[in-house]
Amino acid sequence: MVAVRLAIMLSRWLALSTLVVLFDQISKLLIVNKFTYLESVTVLSTFDLARLHNAGAAFSFLSEAGGMQRWLFTAIAIIASVSITLLLKKHAQEWLFSLALSLILGGALGNLIDRFTYGYVIDFLLFHWNEHYFPAFNLADSAITCGAGLMIWESFMEKKNGSAVS
Repeated sequence: MVAVRLAIMLSRWLALSTLVVLFDQISKLLIVNKFTYLESVTVLSTFDLARLHNAGAAFSFLSEAGGMQRWLFTAIAIIASVSITLLLKKHAQEWLFSLALSLILGGALGNLIDRFTYGYVIDFLLFHWNEHYFPAFNLADSAITCGAGLMIWESFMEKKNGSAVS
């Protein structure tokens, strides 16, 4: 009975990750179909939609590395996704921790699909203040960031309550 309950909980967390991947990929498909590379449109005075390609990691880290980064970041994403799935299986009953892991997993897989398919990640959300631009990102990046923030919050909650995830 406990094993069945845990399997159901795990399937719900994996379903959330799948939704993140679907929303991410649909949003990128819409951008690819509506914008040419480097094309943008101003939505607000501080926000543009733009089609950009990121061959590197966060903030275009290693984007000029000559192609090796595609396979390096693909391998890292696969290893991270397997590790996160194992953590989800172990901690499926821990709501906040599993929510964070599910968002990170969905984001990692969304960007992995891009990197494997195109050799780069499609970014399209571009915030700026006058001539100062924040690096462009996408829904997968947002899910990863939200998941990481929830993990940090959860770690503070553990310290406050005197418990720890093992």
